[in-house]
Amino acid sequence: MRLLLERGHEVTVLDNLSSGYRQNLVSFPQVRHIEGDIRDAKAVNEAVDGVEVIFHLAASVGNTRSIENPILDSEINVIGTLNVLEAARHHHAKKIVFSSSAGIFGELKTLPIREDHPVEPDSPYGASKLAAEKMCLAYSKLYDLDAICLRYFNVYGINQRYDAYGNVIPIFAHRLFKGMPITIFGDGEQTRDFVNVRDVAEANYRAGMQEGLSGAFNIASATSVTINHLAHFMCEASGIKGAIDYAAPRKGDVRDSLADISAAGKAFGYEPSVQLEEGLRAYLAWAREDKVAAS
Repeated sequence: MRLLLERGHEVTVLDNLSSGYRQNLVSFPQVRHIEGDIRDAKAVNEAVDGVEVIFHLAASVGNTRSIENPILDSEINVIGTLNVLEAARHHHAKKIVFSSSAGIFGELKTLPIREDHPVEPDSPYGASKLAAEKMCLAYSKLYDLDAICLRYFNVYGINQRYDAYGNVIPIFAHRLFKGMPITIFGDGEQTRDFVNVRDVAEANYRAGMQEGLSGAFNIASATSVTINHLAHFMCEASGIKGAIDYAAPRKGDVRDSLADISAAGKAFGYEPSVQLEEGLRAYLAWAREDKVAAS
């Protein structure tokens, strides 16, 4: 949102505030905010009316959450996406940029992961994201609507607040600031490709401004670290000597993750700029001061 405003665009936000925060919009009175849910077709149509480019980021996120409540997961991720696509079609939007996920791949067979890697999701979340992605690409073939699906790997950054089902970085930060031990599922040698939200925002913008392009693209940093390294670095960067506990591996979690991002670079000039250590220090400084994140 901030990036779009800085570059001179008018912005409408549809958000039910289930995971977002109203105060994030207070500094942007020029933004048209509709408080609603993508499962509500009327609210979606109101938001999409007159819009040229749709950035579809609304989702039920996380493998564990989807395993515990697969019906809600699909209601939001699949039916909600269909509501967005139907509204885009009826109101003649030019493009939809859909926030997909590396969760569509399932357990990885080759590294780094290219877009043509087999898609065999291991959780309802991965399956619902894949279904929504395929629906977006089908609409791009049927109607005058470009669709770009951005397959996010592990996104983190400022304004990302603690959610027990969410990303490992805010979970670790929350536990550190609360004086609680960090819990690592498995031996901690599993790897993840973390990408900063600043790079994700730039990827969305570039994809949204690229005319005549549809397809699916990996959005990541093209580097990976172990969860053990992540935990130790966060302790060091925060100045907190947190204890680390180990628990049994979780169902639906892949062992390793590393993206090939060359396709996005060629298609719309995506190139990550935020190194993990830099991004983590900035995130921890923000989280330390943010009462919601650290509560």
